[in-house]
Amino acid sequence: METKESFIPYVGKIIDIRQETPDVKTFSVVGLDGKKLFEHIPGQCAMLIVPGVGESMISITSSPTLTTHMEFSIKKCGHVTEWLHNAEVGQTICLRGPIGNGFPVDTKLKGKDILVIAGGIGIAPVHSVVNYMMDHRADYGKIQVIYGSRSMADLVRLDEMKNVWMKQPNCSIDLTIDRAEDGWDGHVGFVPPFVTECNPDPSMTVIMCGPPILIHLSLDALKKLGFKDEQVFTTMEMRMKCGIGKCGRCNIGDKFVCKDGPVFSFDQLGELPPEY
Repeated sequence: METKESFIPYVGKIIDIRQETPDVKTFSVVGLDGKKLFEHIPGQCAMLIVPGVGESMISITSSPTLTTHMEFSIKKCGHVTEWLHNAEVGQTICLRGPIGNGFPVDTKLKGKDILVIAGGIGIAPVHSVVNYMMDHRADYGKIQVIYGSRSMADLVRLDEMKNVWMKQPNCSIDLTIDRAEDGWDGHVGFVPPFVTECNPDPSMTVIMCGPPILIHLSLDALKKLGFKDEQVFTTMEMRMKCGIGKCGRCNIGDKFVCKDGPVFSFDQLGELPPEY
């Protein structure tokens, strides 16, 4: 049975807007009482609703350990996201959530060395996981992040990665961009071959998010390094529409991404029709 919160929207207020890249902004949102709207698990989503415009399923970018507000890093790519990119601090929006199952941070990931692989705006869903692990550092082993984007300007939350994540104990951040450019002295190339170059330990547990081609090729690279499907988790939120299992848009075999996911391990996905 669906909970009340799955159907009834909260009313939220935008309290801060931060430009991350030319087409990505991070929105900080609270309730009308100035408090955090609801609790969530890293990897869960929320339906952002703009009355008269539409609604869009967006991953919750902030960690549950952030107690003052919620954050959403949003790429401009449609009517709702364009409205949000034109919004100003103080405007109100509606939200339904939390939606989905989230990453198993307190079970299958706990106590493990973690490899995070992301491309472009795919850093948004896993950002919540990384910050959660940073705030519970003793519960996890090594954290390695492999992240890439088209250009240096398209790396979302680059300042946080350099100034916060890289300074955490036993944590490494490996960045890459697709093509060489002035001012960039880091790695150049696509994420999947970079995974092979980084040669991560195949005992690590992996979380991945990015375009389907990145997921497929990175999984192939991981398998060649000795990783098994059950070690690798991804999120399929891009297929979600209504968030409550009614529209059928996210149906794969006998699963609904919004009800059974969006987070799946690849051994779970291997039991479903090859639609991803």
